[in-house]
Amino acid sequence: MTEHESSATRTAPLAGQTVRHGTGVNSNRAFPTEAHPQHLDPFVLFERFYIEPDQGFPMHPHRGFEIVSYMIEGGMDHEDSLGVTNTARENEAMHITTGGGIRHSEFPADGAGCNGLQLWVNLPREEKEMDPDYSDAGPDELPTQDLDGATVTTVVGDGSPLSTHTPLEYLDAEVTDSWRWELPDEWTGFLYVVDGAGTVDVGGTATGSADAIAEGEVLPVTDAESVDVAAEGSLRAVAVSGRPHGEPIRQQGPFVL
Repeated sequence: MTEHESSATRTAPLAGQTVRHGTGVNSNRAFPTEAHPQHLDPFVLFERFYIEPDQGFPMHPHRGFEIVSYMIEGGMDHEDSLGVTNTARENEAMHITTGGGIRHSEFPADGAGCNGLQLWVNLPREEKEMDPDYSDAGPDELPTQDLDGATVTTVVGDGSPLSTHTPLEYLDAEVTDSWRWELPDEWTGFLYVVDGAGTVDVGGTATGSADAIAEGEVLPVTDAESVDVAAEGSLRAVAVSGRPHGEPIRQQGPFVL
């Protein structure tokens, strides 16, 4: 255990907050919420969205950040002002750089509901007006590693065809026993439980001070190099970390200024 790990600030897992969007879509938002009102530089927000068959997001604008959408169940139809149309299904990911401005729509596919995860990543000040772009990747393109106690898929990061302008790593971990999540030094991150329950031990102290965590809860990590995750039966979580910009995050609705 390093000195940095032993002095890491402990943060207990927090319950997500239900957010109802103006279009009628419900989300479980990890942050920012009343319990965790601040952004998590370089991350603007993270939530799990649930779209019913008769709901969705009509064409709307964004600018100033990047979006990573990762589907959990069902399919979601995407269309944007770049002329891109795509349907993302279970374990497929889409990446959008909104840059100086893009418009897009999101609706459930095939007349059925869907749910997935959406992450907003701030762009540094000097890249706010860059050209928008789009990319996507299916599950067969995302590298997966089988470990002793977990199966880990890299959604964004080493080996993934998806890359972001802000250095980050986005992992999807199916934990059947235990798994140690390693974060690069001085990066900020969070772990969000998609399904199941277990415990998390920040800093890997193995002192019996692990905290319980369950579906819909998030663990912000701002001062640690590792988190030990143990499953109770099974646990699926996404673990996301990125290099902070050290700049204020100014969100105004669909724009990050």
